[in-house]
Order: sequence, then C-alpha cells, then structure tokens
Amino acid sequence: MSPIDLALSNLLSPPVLFFLLGLFAQLVRSDLTIPDAIAKALSLYLLIAIGMKGGAAVAEAGVGQTLLAAIAAGIALSFLLPVVAFGWLRAVTRLPAVDAAAVAGHYGSISVVTFVAATEVIREMGIGADGWMVAVAAAMEAPAILTALLLAAWSGTATRAATGSLVREVAVNGSIVLLLGAFAIGAVTGKPGMEKVAPLIVDPFLGVLCVFLLEMGLKAGEGLRSATRELGPRTLASGFVLPVVGALFGTLAAWLVGLGQGSAALMITLAASASYIAVPAALRVALPEARPAVYLTLSLGITFPFNLTVGLPFYVWLAGRVAGG
Repeated sequence: MSPIDLALSNLLSPPVLFFLLGLFAQLVRSDLTIPDAIAKALSLYLLIAIGMKGGAAVAEAGVGQTLLAAIAAGIALSFLLPVVAFGWLRAVTRLPAVDAAAVAGHYGSISVVTFVAATEVIREMGIGADGWMVAVAAAMEAPAILTALLLAAWSGTATRAATGSLVREVAVNGSIVLLLGAFAIGAVTGKPGMEKVAPLIVDPFLGVLCVFLLEMGLKAGEGLRSATRELGPRTLASGFVLPVVGALFGTLAAWLVGLGQGSAALMITLAASASYIAVPAALRVALPEARPAVYLTLSLGITFPFNLTVGLPFYVWLAGRVAGG
C-alpha cells in the first residue's frame, strides 16, 4: 500500500476524525469543551490500558535480546534527538537558547497519545507489533529532559538548583509512574489478568481514544490560533521538519535492532513524536525562563496534528521498507 493510500485510510479512521472535529470546533470558536477532570480520567485510562497490554505481552513472550536492544536504541534516540533539534533551531530560527533547548527536549521525548494512536492504526491494518514496545516508550520519556537541561546549561541558562528539581520531577512524573506500574501489573498477572479486566481495558479502548482525541483536537486548535502571533514562519516550519528528522533516525534504529514492521512503525513514531505532557511539567520547574507559548505551540499545535493525520501512515510505510514488509 502506498503512503497516499495509507494516509487516506488513516484520515477516515474514527480516532482521527474525532481529532479533526475538535480541531475544527476550536478554529471556528465553538463553545464545545470537555471538562479537565474528564480529560485527565481519559488519559489515565489510556496509560493503564496500554501499559497492561504491553506487560501481558512480555509475560507471554518473555524478555529477549531484541527487547533489550530496542530499549537501548530508544534511550540513545532520546539522548541524541534533542541535540539535533537544538542545532536545527539555533541555525534556522531566532529562538533564544533557552527556548531552543526547551523545544529540543520535547522532540527527544515522546507523546504517549501518539504512540497509542499508532498502535491502533497498525492494529486496524492487521500488522502485528511486539507488546513490549510500551517499555521502549517509557524508557524514552526522561533522557531527553536531561539533554535539554544540559543544552540550557551549556548556553548559560540553567542552574544547579534547577538540575536537582528536574531529577525529582522526572523521578515521580505521573505518566511514567502509571505507565510503568501498569506494565509491571500486566507482566505479573499475564494473560489471565488481562482476560479478567478485558471488559474495561480492551473493549472500550477505541471509544475512549476517540473522546480523548476530540479533546486533543480542541487543545491543538487553541495552539494553532495563537501560533501566527507568537512564532515566525521558520519556527512554525520546524514543527513539521523535526518529526520527519526524528522519523529518519527512528527508521535507522529500527533497522539496526531488526524490528518487524509493526514494532518498527512504533519505534519510528516514538522518534517522530513530541511530548506535550511530561516534558512541559518538568521544564516548568527546571527551565522556568522558557516560554510555553513556544514549545507547546510546536509540539501540540503543529507536530501532534501532523503526526496524527499525515505522519503515522508515512511511518508505517517507512517501517515496511526497512522490515521488508
């Protein structure tokens, strides 16, 4: 299947259509809203579901060299990609070093929601993936934050106190704790445990994802509305360039590890995604000088919609090439 066919198929899937509905509602200034408490509950559900599914898959398949190699590759990507992003931003935009470092951290870390959407895309396409890729996702969240702080320190904008705060923030980050915790529960209880919670974890998953992406569309639309006022064209264009660059690095990593098409697609997606939950929470403490209007507009307002609508089919296609699919 060509990238165009994959893109058309993805655009007509219910989760993407609900995201586009939320985006449209915000752009036309509709009063459609989803309460923050409900959005938080939906995100907790998705983290629990994807974590338990991954843990149960590990319990069934066991821990092997490919899993360990994939985690190592993911961590290396998370450390490296912010350096690449920082170099790009400093070369082609007028962003101050602290903003460039903050943005770079977002593009080295990952978006769990994009990862969840990718798992649904490949499932609908009938492409198998290793459930333990959720462990790779969890491993890729934190290293990029440390790289971002090192980049900021190198440019003279971070302090030792900020470093200590960052370590504490990353160590107890809610999304990481819940994802890894659910993964561990799934690994301990295995397939029998998943069967017991299937009516809650498996059956409603797609519907919950649709509602959550509706809320993400509303947030992304809000960021897009303010983008032209906050950022210049080169900075905005970086929101499209950086995920593609990350995808190319992810493709190389997937090829080196020897992943199958489904797992390769997830690895590429992780490398191409940009955090808008974990990293902003950490950098509010570590780099308070960095402007959320810059890094959230790029990660949530530009890159997230791009990945969800156009990027995911392209990444599946890339995975097919390196995996021989």
